[in-house]
Amino acid sequence: MKSTGIVRKVDELGRVVIPIELRRNLGIAEKDALEIYVDDDKIILKKYKPNMTCLVTGEVSDDNLRLAGGKIVLSREGAELLMKEIQENFHLEDQPAENEQAADEAEPFASKPEPEPEPR
Repeated sequence: MKSTGIVRKVDELGRVVIPIELRRNLGIAEKDALEIYVDDDKIILKKYKPNMTCLVTGEVSDDNLRLAGGKIVLSREGAELLMKEIQENFHLEDQPAENEQAADEAEPFASKPEPEPEPR
């Protein structure tokens, strides 16, 4: 986190004005929603992006992954938790996958003959 050198006072209603040059640099327009985070003694304001909230953990990040045509958003931690729960509930660890069994039972592929060079 880097300092901007800007200092603002809190008014009697608890409001703080964010300077226009800072809003422009961060792409924050009038009426944009800001999310408020607290980290120890710090207050962190972040532009609200509701479409990038992890469905499992609630983490908001541009690094989150959209799945199922954008219907599901997962963070790395959320994906790991979800995969673990799916494996436990469907007992996927106990039984080999069908395609693994099929691969074990299938004959190896025969190598294809190399094409002959075309006559000149």
